[in-house]
Amino acid sequence: MAKKEPDLETLLWEARRHYREEARAHLPWRATRDPYKILVSELMLQQTQVERVVPFYKAFVREFPSARVLARVSLAQVLRAWQGLGYNRRAKYLHEAAKVITKKGFPKTIEEIEQLPGVGHYTARATAAFAYNKPEVFVETNIRTVFFYHLGSRRKLSDKKLLPLVEQALAESKMEPREFYAAMMDYGAHLKKQGIRLNHKSAHYVKQSVFEGSARQLRGAILRELLHHQASLSTLAHHIPRSKEDVAHALSGLVAEGLVHLHGKFFSVED
Repeated sequence: MAKKEPDLETLLWEARRHYREEARAHLPWRATRDPYKILVSELMLQQTQVERVVPFYKAFVREFPSARVLARVSLAQVLRAWQGLGYNRRAKYLHEAAKVITKKGFPKTIEEIEQLPGVGHYTARATAAFAYNKPEVFVETNIRTVFFYHLGSRRKLSDKKLLPLVEQALAESKMEPREFYAAMMDYGAHLKKQGIRLNHKSAHYVKQSVFEGSARQLRGAILRELLHHQASLSTLAHHIPRSKEDVAHALSGLVAEGLVHLHGKFFSVED
């Protein structure tokens, strides 16, 4: 029996219809083609829900409207603006990327974008698609949902299997790349709101760990304390409801990553 071809025609029709009627036009990064601001949005959106990112993005680009402005301030100032968003390494990467962009200008090619701190395969391609309208091929959680829903596959699929289908759909859609990906993401988000959760079908699916009591929560608590004042290990352990050993372990990681600095016996976010 011949292998059944995926129904891309129906997929594209549904995605276009939803985008035409219910596009998420309120997303502030949809209103810009500035590659710096697109990069800010992409780094913020990593592992964070879209609606949660919106107020942080607006405040961040208001305070740091360009890479040059961001590059001039201290990491501590960037971390203060990032507080509440989580995964603080992203703030440090963005700060470092701003320094590179200020010196060399924003890179134009995928290979150059991917060399920026904190930028991987997906982020580089998404930035190029939304900022430069380049027909790059990539997938993320909402795009996976769209294709899994319309493929109806019972087997787990890798992104390697999905990418050729995304490339084919992009070509057949006759849409501009930035519009195509916005439509796919909006349609996938809509499917999820309808209770259609299919990312477990991805070969790359990993269930996110519980935040309460996690190392992420502890790291965030330490940074919040140190953004207000420098402190010793004993002081931090006194103020944070975790064992001194846990606090020390988290601190060693933060120091190794350059998010925290040790001055004598005091820890600080200031270098």
